[in-house]
Amino acid sequence: MSDNFDNFNIKDDILRGIYSYGFEKPSSIQNKSIPKILEGKDIIAQAQSGTGKTGAFTIGTLCKIDPNLDETQILIIVPTHELAYQVYTVFKEISNYTNISLMKVLGGTNISMCIEELKKNPKIVIGTPGRILDMINRNSLITSELKTLVLDEADEMLSYGFKDNIYHIIQRMPKEAQICLFSATLPDDILELTDKFMNEPEKILIKNEELTLEGIQQFYICVQKSEWKYDIITDLYDIINVNQCIIYINSKNRISEIYDKLLNDNFPVSYINSDRTSEDRKIIMEDFRSGKIRILLSTDLLSRGIDIQQLSLVINYDLPKEKETYIHRIGRSGRYGRKGIAINLLRNDEIEYLKHIESYYDTKINEMPADISEYLN
Repeated sequence: MSDNFDNFNIKDDILRGIYSYGFEKPSSIQNKSIPKILEGKDIIAQAQSGTGKTGAFTIGTLCKIDPNLDETQILIIVPTHELAYQVYTVFKEISNYTNISLMKVLGGTNISMCIEELKKNPKIVIGTPGRILDMINRNSLITSELKTLVLDEADEMLSYGFKDNIYHIIQRMPKEAQICLFSATLPDDILELTDKFMNEPEKILIKNEELTLEGIQQFYICVQKSEWKYDIITDLYDIINVNQCIIYINSKNRISEIYDKLLNDNFPVSYINSDRTSEDRKIIMEDFRSGKIRILLSTDLLSRGIDIQQLSLVINYDLPKEKETYIHRIGRSGRYGRKGIAINLLRNDEIEYLKHIESYYDTKINEMPADISEYLN
């Protein structure tokens, strides 16, 4: 295990980008996967958000670019626009001292502009499955010189029903191209992918205990009636006002209802769910990052891969339907060891489920103390 990026034999211009981005030493997933990516091996890395996997495949694939080859060489596929923007930003920052060209290829954006941009042969393409397959089928995205395909959040992608698109994309790749698959879980769909298309992939497993909830203090507030939760959020506003906050709500209808109430009560709030257009979502995320919006209501669409540096408070208005999602949601705060707070609002009959989450992550979720504001300073 290396405690230094210099030991990976990385070019100086990329190394400079790594350090200026803020990475100091490789995380576990970076240590295990960067050398394999550089060797050209197919890998299946099981790792959650917050472990540094975007950095792992960004650094690994940037090092594989042949600057003299004027073709697209790396293809990164992600399930959502938000994740595509985030991954694109990490690539842009780390490649800042190079001349490597990047492009986003996303559904819901102008097709003819997309085709025009692809004529410039960007070295790296980052996008969502539907539009990427469309561009390949139109012969606008040329795959003949692709060295590496990365599927990020592959479990999520396949559960969104992109399986056929992924299969078709892989079939258009050169036979010798490397496939790197990053996934939080390894369901049957993924194992099937690996059997059909991957070449003796090496498995890299980042254990659950390495998915640190360290630095994130977790609390719960019990309510007898769900409708009381709104009053709790407004009571917490003095705290929220200091910090930015994401509030996770399971149902789109409830998001609309709470959004309208908060808006009527003059809170600086917005919301994100799958009904909002890609452009709307992008603007909202920019406003949230800049602090124009303080409170963001979201479904689990935002629970993966969004890193907002200053976010220190996450509220689960509803507990996640799947316990595996819990770390993705609250991992938005306190990433890379930063401190954060998660507050779970629950009905009395959900205490058992909360205990189940506690034991699954081997963590402690305490009842919220009266002096919560002291924890945020």
